[in-house]
Amino acid sequence: MTTTITLVRGDITRQSADAIVNAANSSLLGGGGVDGAIHRRGGPAILAECRKLRAGHYGKGLPTGRAVATTAGDLDARWVIHTVGPVHSTTEDRSDLLASCYRESLRVADELGARTVAFPAISTGVYRWPLEDAARIAVKTVRAARTAVEEVRFVLFDDRAHEAFAAQAG
Repeated sequence: MTTTITLVRGDITRQSADAIVNAANSSLLGGGGVDGAIHRRGGPAILAECRKLRAGHYGKGLPTGRAVATTAGDLDARWVIHTVGPVHSTTEDRSDLLASCYRESLRVADELGARTVAFPAISTGVYRWPLEDAARIAVKTVRAARTAVEEVRFVLFDDRAHEAFAAQAG
């Protein structure tokens, strides 16, 4: 089965999907950008489950490139898949870590039985990953993934991000 890639300009917290991917920080306790918006709109249930993860297996935080799921709280989704993107570096190639965010999120989605997954443009905000390169890595990784997810929806906050992803998605 081929995964359909859809591009949407908008707010990821307003999406209806089986799973919404959160560009989380390693603490899993909320933050700015997409992470803060998901925690605010999703309500306290997401933070409560993140705290349980931190109290257990992820006591030192979620490693970069990995993914883990929680409830979606008040969001129009069943789950939030949290993944920690890499901070962009001009001296070290971290592109495999960024690709891993997409692969690992899809792996978790498959474990959950999710068929629709909404992704933000991971690492392109405060982590300063160049948008065009991030779009290339995201689309290439999703296209190559062996997954049962039927639709991957890239939810892009502004026209510039939408255009960068559209150039890659064809």
